[in-house]
Amino acid sequence: MLGLGTIARKVFGTPNDRKVKSVRPLVEKINALEPEFHALTDEGIKERTEALRARVANGESLDSVLPEAFANCREAARRALGLRAFDVQLMGGIFLHQGNIAEMKTGEGKTLVATFPAYLNALSGKGVHIVTVNDYLAKRDAEWMSKVYGALGLTTGVVFPFQEAEEKRAAYEADITYATNNELGFDYLRDNMRATIEDMMQRDHAFAIVDEVDSILIDEARTPLIISGPSQDRSELYVSLDKFIPELAAEHYKLDEKQRNATFTEAGNEFMEQRLWQAGVLPEGQTLYDPESTTIVHHVTQALRAHKLFQKDQHYIVRNGEIVLIDEFTGRMMPGRRLSDGLHQAIEAKEGVQIQPENVTLASVTFQNYFRLYDKLAGMTGTAATEAEEFMDIYRLGVVEVPTNKPVARKDDHDQVYRTQREKYEAVLKRIQKAHEKGQPILVGTTSIEKSEMLSEMLKAENIPHNVLNARQHEQEAKIVADAGKLGAVTIATNMAGRGTDIQLGGNVEMKVMEALAADPSAHPDEVRTRIEAEHAEEKARVLEAGGLFVLASERHESRRIDNQLRGRSGRQGDPGRSSFYLSLEDDLMRIFGSEKLEKVLSTLGMKEGEAIIHPWVNKSLERAQAKVEGRNFDMRKQLLKFDDVMNDQRKVIFSQRLEIMEAEDLEEITQDMRHQVIDDLVDAYLPPKSYADQWNSEGLYAATMAKLMLDLPVIAWAKEDGVDQDEMRERLYAASDEFMAKKAEAFGADTMRQIEKQFLLQTIDAKWREHLVTLEHLRSVVGFRGYAQRDPLSEYKTEAFTLFGNLLDGLREDVTLKLGQVRPMTEEEQQAMFNQMEERRAALNAPIASFAAAKAPLLDGFDETDPSTWGNPGRNDPCPCGSGEKFKHCHGKLA
Repeated sequence: MLGLGTIARKVFGTPNDRKVKSVRPLVEKINALEPEFHALTDEGIKERTEALRARVANGESLDSVLPEAFANCREAARRALGLRAFDVQLMGGIFLHQGNIAEMKTGEGKTLVATFPAYLNALSGKGVHIVTVNDYLAKRDAEWMSKVYGALGLTTGVVFPFQEAEEKRAAYEADITYATNNELGFDYLRDNMRATIEDMMQRDHAFAIVDEVDSILIDEARTPLIISGPSQDRSELYVSLDKFIPELAAEHYKLDEKQRNATFTEAGNEFMEQRLWQAGVLPEGQTLYDPESTTIVHHVTQALRAHKLFQKDQHYIVRNGEIVLIDEFTGRMMPGRRLSDGLHQAIEAKEGVQIQPENVTLASVTFQNYFRLYDKLAGMTGTAATEAEEFMDIYRLGVVEVPTNKPVARKDDHDQVYRTQREKYEAVLKRIQKAHEKGQPILVGTTSIEKSEMLSEMLKAENIPHNVLNARQHEQEAKIVADAGKLGAVTIATNMAGRGTDIQLGGNVEMKVMEALAADPSAHPDEVRTRIEAEHAEEKARVLEAGGLFVLASERHESRRIDNQLRGRSGRQGDPGRSSFYLSLEDDLMRIFGSEKLEKVLSTLGMKEGEAIIHPWVNKSLERAQAKVEGRNFDMRKQLLKFDDVMNDQRKVIFSQRLEIMEAEDLEEITQDMRHQVIDDLVDAYLPPKSYADQWNSEGLYAATMAKLMLDLPVIAWAKEDGVDQDEMRERLYAASDEFMAKKAEAFGADTMRQIEKQFLLQTIDAKWREHLVTLEHLRSVVGFRGYAQRDPLSEYKTEAFTLFGNLLDGLREDVTLKLGQVRPMTEEEQQAMFNQMEERRAALNAPIASFAAAKAPLLDGFDETDPSTWGNPGRNDPCPCGSGEKFKHCHGKLA
């Protein structure tokens, strides 16, 4: 019996069907314009771009010029790349322009799709950012698509790490800029640490198209981008604490794998206390519960987490004496990324590599908050539907599934569940052998480096040739992926193979051509291509006959998206294919999150050795477990965002204030306001409102004006005058401080004084903001305990962060006022003393050169290098008579 929802969908279509249907008239308009644009010359295409730009500048909306812009872009791409965009690609482009996420399957040409909305939005002159997940893709896509933008008369730039400043600035000034999410975020932070407006790189945040949007905005959402500086070195503490962890017994700690946390039990605390006393790390008589022990407790807990929660070759690898983290979602290495709060140092101590010093945060932002800076945001991915709620909730992005150009012909088998991992891997091995015998290419998905290498050993034992793609072999990634679709190929991969790779059946023609030309440079490229294309067509036909690419996953991931990414490698552009998941009750997902019902069902059935259960109910049960995990992760990200929003609001205030200061020509008014507010605070503190003159603390006010304003004024005498109230005192202090600063500006010169004010303001804002970030980090780490007192940690955090921000602004006013009060031009005597000091330093630096020159002078009068008779009769170990300082046997004696 059909449910009401099913009947409604059959009659009215799904919401997604209605969205797709709504853009069909636009696609028809673009198709109708095709002959007109096909007739244009190359110059005519560029002229049309200028005409469209002028119309947009005169107030016409981008939506109204969309059909013409898309038709122009399609024609430019056809000429530049030989690719004519399909209707479904135009649809994807329209959805992106509307600020949606376009879900498009693998091989549907997402790179080309992005050019349409990028071109349309670049007509407004505000610049478009196209965001990719790594530098290789950013450079590849920019180089490839710049041909299209160039044909349209637009400029293209690419941003990457360690780029020359001028080159990077030019890339941001271009109409279309390709970059990674990391580099965009870091450039935003760096821009807000610059001293002058001319040094800033980024323009406005108008429109961004994010490729692999789910990876960047969801998987990476909890990763803050941090610019940091070194703090004190505590490597000895990490090493000494690390030695105690292997001594712990099971009853000494508790592991919570769901929350990825490890804590000491009562017995564990007592054991650690004893060992720390014996080692002299904890002073005798001091317990772990004392306030003085906070730092040691923190580092002991991090050492426990490093040993029990972070496994080598799964969460990190050791490479060239460094700990390199591995991204759990993509399986790729993340060089340069470090865990915070001393956890990375604890792992370094565990592995016995050099311990890098901890860092202190100078500036930070999360991807969630960085990408919400854009006026309009859009994204592309093969898998977004399962996270549609989160995209809408946090980023206000709708998800639209774009139809494929050809129907998907892949067969997705039901999951096969075994009792133990051993039985599962034996079944996987048999299935690989069976597919390999008939020549079907196989991609085997694993969740960690360790498991991929274990499976590789099993295949070696059976003499099955194969490639392994994991973070260790990431340099050969392109080659391994290019070969993965060849006849009989077996490729074992971690999650790396799930994203940004396109496995073509029969192998990659371009890669084969490049290899053939590298092997025989004298060969004619066209002849080589013709021969290889013929061979490829034959091999592809045999692969299709064998059933296309077979994706065999050895475990389910916590997220359904990652599983779908892996499945999506097979069945590209209507090719046949198959996907199958082999699981066991010992897998992490089943063990930690699997339902107890499933285990009961399997044990009731009395499964035999090597037998699997295959049923749609099992799939449903697993998907429910995954949905539960995804929901929990979403809640964590949402909670993190609520906390980060507090800091984000403050960050926006500080960064916009910095920008105003850098743009301002004259800051005298701002510094005067700050000075007057400091005076207001002093008067209110020492001469309280509604108090009598005999209750005033005029001595305290006198001392404070000396200390904070650098003014020696008769404040005590003023306070004793008849008829003087707080307002009168305030006005006199205003006038005296303004006169003091006016004289100072006259002594320096107006322009110099403005520069001094600007530098002091920027330096003080930066210093105060750095201190504030550290304080907020500390507050964040302890505010959770307020929950035990029945108080909402988030409300407490907001309240205290607001108070701390108020203190920051007060401190900023006081520091700037004090520094400007202290600065003065140097007297002639001071200038002369500084000049003398510099001369002395220069003389000291030149002294060794002079003494070296003196040492080079010959020791014998009449010494002639060309006449040995003038050398005297030195012994072999005597100083050489030439004066070089060397022994005679090593100098001229060697020549003799």
